[in-house]
Amino acid sequence: MNDHIPQICSEVDLTCQTCTADSARQLAAVCKGLRGKMIGQLFVQIYPNSACAPMHKHFAVHYLAACAAVATPALPLAPRETEAPLFERREVTFARPSVMAAVA
Repeated sequence: MNDHIPQICSEVDLTCQTCTADSARQLAAVCKGLRGKMIGQLFVQIYPNSACAPMHKHFAVHYLAACAAVATPALPLAPRETEAPLFERREVTFARPSVMAAVA
């Protein structure tokens, strides 16, 4: 069945470019910061069929671009003294009795 990979993909209107670019973006979303050989090793694990091998560079380019685009959200600045805090700290002043202790 793997011998028919290009035909199967084209039957469902999936191009090699779209497939590898989408996979690269998804990989970058969950595993950012891979370099060189590790990107190549993951490509081979995701695409073990030799028909996909020519798309290695395309995958790597899209992975690196997606990593650059995935910005780490900035931490909010500390609130000014006149602004309300981002959250309100509450401390437990008493513990509720457990249900089992009430039964005993």
